[in-house]
Amino acid sequence: MTDPASTSADTTRPGWTFLTNHGHVLVCIASDPGIRGRDIAGRVGITERAAQAIIADLVAGGYVRRTKVGRRNHYEIVPDQPLRHPVEQPHRVGELLAGVAGLPALDAVAAHASRPVRARGARSVTT
Repeated sequence: MTDPASTSADTTRPGWTFLTNHGHVLVCIASDPGIRGRDIAGRVGITERAAQAIIADLVAGGYVRRTKVGRRNHYEIVPDQPLRHPVEQPHRVGELLAGVAGLPALDAVAAHASRPVRARGARSVTT
């Protein structure tokens, strides 16, 4: 028996997905760092307000950096951040994006992780 309240859009979208909306937004940003919130909302199938809230979560969590360029935002993924759930924590965001979005993030993660960390304000000295 079908639900009379269902629409044709319901038949084209799966009932559930493997990634959350946060994951979908992250994939959108990784694919297009200059993407607008309205375009993210359209691709993910959420409201523009929900997309902006998710972007704010990702920025606050350190997974995305947001820079204002003129009137637009530009986003940068932080690939070496660990995934949040305990089951997934041994893995990094860059690994997820490499697998899901087909981005070459694994090399960037490995290169970044192998660099020595300097204290804030420290200057690099060349000899």
